[in-house]
Amino acid sequence: MAGCGVTYSVKECFYTLQGEGAQTGRAAVFLRFAGCNLWSGLERDRAHAVCKFCDTDFIGVDGDGGGKFATAEAVVERVAGKWGGGALPGGDEGLPYVVCTGGEPLLQLDDELIAALQARGFEVAVETNGTVVAPTSLDWVCVSPKSTAELKQVSGDELKLVYPQADAMPERFAGLDFDNFFLQPMDGPDRVANTAACIAYCMAHPQWRLSLQTHKVTGIP
Repeated sequence: MAGCGVTYSVKECFYTLQGEGAQTGRAAVFLRFAGCNLWSGLERDRAHAVCKFCDTDFIGVDGDGGGKFATAEAVVERVAGKWGGGALPGGDEGLPYVVCTGGEPLLQLDDELIAALQARGFEVAVETNGTVVAPTSLDWVCVSPKSTAELKQVSGDELKLVYPQADAMPERFAGLDFDNFFLQPMDGPDRVANTAACIAYCMAHPQWRLSLQTHKVTGIP
C-alpha cells in the first residue's frame, strides 16, 4: 500500500461533474489512479483480459493533474487545488467530493490517504471493480463487477453493473447488500441495443435502475 512507503501513482486529477449512477450531476474531483488488476491497459492484451470492454486510459501518470506522489498529503494538495466549488470545507456550498477511480483505485487507495482527504473536508468515494476489499472509512462505495472476476467487496452504497456481460448477469448480484442497483449500457457499436436491453431489464426487475453515461452525452470530461 502507498501508505507503507510506496509512491501513489495518479494518472489524472480533474474537476468535473459525476456522470453516472446515484451521484450523477454532483460536482467532484476525479482522482484516477494508474494501474488495474483486470487488464494491463494495452490493446495487445485486451483479448486475454478479464475485463475486455474498458474505455479508460489508466496507463502512466501523464494526464492532467497526474504524477507520482510520495505522501498522502501531496495527493491531498493536488486534489484540493483542483476543487472548484468554493472554499474548503464546503459548508453551505455543499461538501467537497472526491471520486477515487482507475484502473483499480484500491490497489493504492489506503486508510492514510482517505483520512487525509477527509481531514481536508472531502467526502471520499471509490469506484472499484470489487476484487479488493474497500476500507471501511470510505464515505461512498460504488462497485462495478467485471466478468468472472471474484467479487470480494459484496456490500456498499451502489452496485453499478455494465450490461450485458454474458458471464456477469444481474441475477448473480441482486441478493448482495447494496443500497442502490444500477444497470449501465455497455458502450461501443452495440450501445443502442444495449441501452434498450437495460431499459427492458429494469422495467421487468424494478430493483434495478438505469444509469447512463451523461458525461458522454454532454461532453463533460
